[in-house]
Order: sequence, then structure tokens, then C-alpha cells
Amino acid sequence: MAGAEVGGAEAFFVRLAIAFKKTGVDQKVVIRRDTSRARALRAGGVEPVELPFGGRMDFRTRPALQREIDRHRPDVILSWMSRASWATPAARKPNNYKLIARLGGYYDLKYYRHCDYLIGNTQDIVDHIVREGFDPARAVYLPNFVHRPTTEVVSRLGFDTPIDVPLLLAMGRLHENKGFDVLLRAMVDLPDHWLWIAGEGPEGAALSKLAEELGVDGRVRFLGWRDDADALMQACDLFVCSSRHEPLGNIVLEAWAAGKPVVAASAAGPAGLIGDDEAGLLVPLEDARAVADGVLRLSREPELASTLAAEGFARFERDYTEDAVVAKYLAFFESVG
Repeated sequence: MAGAEVGGAEAFFVRLAIAFKKTGVDQKVVIRRDTSRARALRAGGVEPVELPFGGRMDFRTRPALQREIDRHRPDVILSWMSRASWATPAARKPNNYKLIARLGGYYDLKYYRHCDYLIGNTQDIVDHIVREGFDPARAVYLPNFVHRPTTEVVSRLGFDTPIDVPLLLAMGRLHENKGFDVLLRAMVDLPDHWLWIAGEGPEGAALSKLAEELGVDGRVRFLGWRDDADALMQACDLFVCSSRHEPLGNIVLEAWAAGKPVVAASAAGPAGLIGDDEAGLLVPLEDARAVADGVLRLSREPELASTLAAEGFARFERDYTEDAVVAKYLAFFESVG
């Protein structure tokens, strides 16, 4: 895995590798050098090999990765997104492994054409893979999993937030795709609500400035990148996903696992998860007023909020637990390895 320092796809990679370890899978994990990620893997009993995974002038990673392949003779190699897939060679004798790449977005397949199979973590991504000309028989849907909250709920007082106000939570990289600017504009029409935004990214300064310009900064807290998402989730009353572009919406799964009602903009991922307002409320993209209306509706109709949260939790329990998803991965590996 050669991903960024922080992100949902990277966090899921760590969870999956640790989950494989629990089942007794004989695995060798290779990652881009990252102290925090290596520490998290080791805490889960997984000792990673760290390589540079640099750009085209990186002449060390591919030979080093080939040596690891020659040494361990895998049946299956799972590469995580573009850079890792580009760096991993197709099988050659005597190593007749299957190269399987996992995609969490609508990527250009130029880095994946040599792969034997491609995994999409939503059916819509699988459909994209097929539309790009990849063999449908070698494209498979395997979802992410999340965990139920285990960390003690974080105190609102620690973030200078009253304990008796309706509290919204949003999480993700502070990037234009996440639509946090839309959510901040919605806060203008939610004068009784407070908002926590957890994440880091290039739009951080602009979002802080926008909150001030809108006059909502007194009720908005920017928490930075957090490793205790479940503690934050337990503290909120309602989760909001305002993304313009969201292939999956792992954060929606985390809200479901915590039993929280969800208001989400109808990007592909959340729309696919929630469906016809059965496990949350979907609102149009780029529509701050609609976000505010959705939040107000659930705040004013607690029975509806409870019903939607219960359906979300039921879907998590059925399809998105560690046991359910790992079993699907292992069955797939067994079928192709």
C-alpha cells in the first residue's frame, strides 16, 4: 500500500491487514514509509516492510518489492490503489501469483491493466471498471468494514461545546470534494445547532475564514485529524456528509455503526448506501438549504431519526462488520489463488 499519510482508504488498509492477521492468514505487508501507519500495524501484530514508493525516479522500490515477492512466493498479491499497483509486476515464473488491485475510486485504469482481478469497494466503482474495458468476469465488488465504537465518548466540554445543544459531526479531508463549505453555509440556517469538523487538508484555512465571514465560527469547531472517530461519533446527535464527490462514504458506515442518524448529499457512495431515504436522509448536491432542512427535520422528528439510525445499524450488522467482509475477501482469494 502506497497511499497518503491520512485518509479513509489508508485507514481501511490497516484495519484489513490486522483483520487478516487475526484469521491466521500468512501475509507480508509492504507499505510506503509512514511512521504512524507502521506503528498502527505493529500494534495489531503486523510487522510491515517499508519502501519509498516514490515517483518515476525512484529506482529502489520495484527491485525491493520484487525481492520480497521472490522471498515469500505469494499465492495472491493485493495492491492498494494506483501507485502500489504500478509498482507491482505481473506474475512471472516460478511465481504464478494472482495480482489483485483494490480501487476505492473512479481511477484511470492505465496503472491496472496488468492486474488479474480488480476489486471495487462499491458496485458503482465495479461498473466503472467494466465501462473502462476491463473484463467483467475479473471485476468484483468487496465492501469495506468498520467497527462499532469502542473508545470512551469524548466530552463536549473539551471542545468548548455546550452539552445541551444539537451537535452535528462531519469528518474527512478538508478538500473541495468534501463540500464542507456547503455545510458551513447550511449552519447559517441552523442557529441552534453546533458543528464539529474533524480532518486536515488544503482547504483548512479557507474554511475557517468562511466560517468567520458567515458568522457561524462561534458554533463551529475544527478538530484537526483525529484517531478517535468513534469517540466523536458517540458525542454527536447527527452525522452530516456534505460531499460533492464520495465514491463510498466510509464515514456513513461509521455513523451507522454508532447508531447515529445521517443526512448526506447524494454523491454516488452515500446514495448507494442509503437508497430511498431508508437509512438516512439524502439531499441534493451543492444545496446548503437542503442540508439545513434535512438536519432540521431529523432534529424535530426524533422518531424518524431513530428509525433511520436503526436501519443503518441493521445494515452495518448485516453487511459491513469485520467478520462479514473478511469472510468475503478470504473466499475470493481462495477462489482465485
